[in-house]
Amino acid sequence: MRDLSGFDKARTWVMAGLALLACAGAAAQTPAPNARQGRFDALFDQAMQRYQLPGLAVGVVQDGQVVYTRTAGELEAGKGRAIDADTLFKIASNSKAMTTGLLARLVDQGKLSWDDPVRKYLPDFRMHDPWVTEQIQVRDLLIHNSGLGLGAGDLMLWPEPNHFTRADIIAGLAHLKPTHSFRAHYAYDNLLYVVAGEVAAKAGGKPYEQLIREEVFGPLGMHRCQVGAWSRDGVGNVAQPHMQQAGRNVVVREDGAQIPDSPSMAAGGIRCSLRDMLTWIGIWLDTDTARIWISPAQRNAVWALQTPMPISQRMRDWDGTHLYGYGYGWRISDVDGQWKVAHTGTLMGMYSSLVLLPDQRTGFIILINGEGEGARTTLGQALTKFYTAPGRAELDVDHYAALLAAAAAPATPRKQTAPAPRRIAATPKAMAPWLGVYRDAWFGEVRICPKGKGVHFRASKSPRLQGPVMQVGERLLVDWTDPSVDAEPWLSFSGGAQGQVGLKLAHVDPGADFSYDYADLDFVRTGHCPAR
Repeated sequence: MRDLSGFDKARTWVMAGLALLACAGAAAQTPAPNARQGRFDALFDQAMQRYQLPGLAVGVVQDGQVVYTRTAGELEAGKGRAIDADTLFKIASNSKAMTTGLLARLVDQGKLSWDDPVRKYLPDFRMHDPWVTEQIQVRDLLIHNSGLGLGAGDLMLWPEPNHFTRADIIAGLAHLKPTHSFRAHYAYDNLLYVVAGEVAAKAGGKPYEQLIREEVFGPLGMHRCQVGAWSRDGVGNVAQPHMQQAGRNVVVREDGAQIPDSPSMAAGGIRCSLRDMLTWIGIWLDTDTARIWISPAQRNAVWALQTPMPISQRMRDWDGTHLYGYGYGWRISDVDGQWKVAHTGTLMGMYSSLVLLPDQRTGFIILINGEGEGARTTLGQALTKFYTAPGRAELDVDHYAALLAAAAAPATPRKQTAPAPRRIAATPKAMAPWLGVYRDAWFGEVRICPKGKGVHFRASKSPRLQGPVMQVGERLLVDWTDPSVDAEPWLSFSGGAQGQVGLKLAHVDPGADFSYDYADLDFVRTGHCPAR
């Protein structure tokens, strides 16, 4: 056997440790007659049954060892192909920690510093405020303190697929107006993680997806994880997103044969399996193994609280939380007096949750391929309490589901109100003053033009954002054709009578997902509808 260099020895040791984790995970799939196994099975069953999930995968690491794995459901509801530990799920915003892990590696290699100006790597980068353009640092890209509003510009990322590029996203930032001062407070942001991925590419001298493979997946043995463009059938075993329609789980936004290199990759586009995510958890919990991949200084940096976050009443009531904030791609808090490092991931029809309790060297991952917000919250809470409030058997999925239902119920009976005006299709004649081609500085072109006997809204760069214009009383809205696009907008026109015509959008449902950032759009009519 040849003598190994220091790096090769370290890599061999890491891979050996990961192999032991994988073996432990395989062994954990055989039910063991102990309280922990029975408890986790009961919680898993509660979540699966209560929320009628199409698929669920859960894994737990305790004291650095994989102690539980379980999967259920199908890649596609009704097709009979079972989910297993190697099934790929969209991990959504849990991708952010992989991006910051890559950046930490580059810091260790002396290729960048957290405090470097962004323009050192991307000279054409611009924010709306010229002073912020010059002052914003690499670290600011990661901690949601930019001054942009919640989810600003997310319509350039989602719904996918669309025709926006990373260059479009970086150029669009100059047109997104801040809602508060730079570094004033927390507001969740995705676009700046796209910028962070491009900073990594410039500093590392290779495309983002290549760096993630070489600096994250390869060294850590996360062999099923996918980034960039890849073949669905070549890789195989890929879970599809679902939504519930008429009480059934239905596939939405199904993958094509080729998965494109989405611009959202660094913010939320990576896919991994349960087995991969258990490896990822194991690396972060094992300080000796982690130090071979990144230095202790950089491990501490990514887990340091950078931007304070508001503590909800629910966090106070459920967890006794006193501290909450954002690190580099991780949320940091205390739960029942214990340190918690965690993140969630949310895309249409895909939910994930990763929770670490570093002082116990314990953590878990939840992966869901359906409408799983309630399941993720209640199951994640119950699993956490198994370790932070041991012996509290009543703190299960059903318990937390009941608390969510009580919180959602109106405090007082609703008064009888007049029925809402019915929807009728808007006609070209009624909308004649407002028909035309409109343009927003960052989102691009939309058309509001006759189609058949009605009027149709269509976004040029976001094909899923199209549908008929409907009249509701005196107001107009767009009824999106794609049922997975669930945030309808009101349309509000201004100007006219030979003057410039403007268009604003606003949520019909005030509680709609913030990634439909209609408030950031400011359209101006630039031309007439094409002749039919």
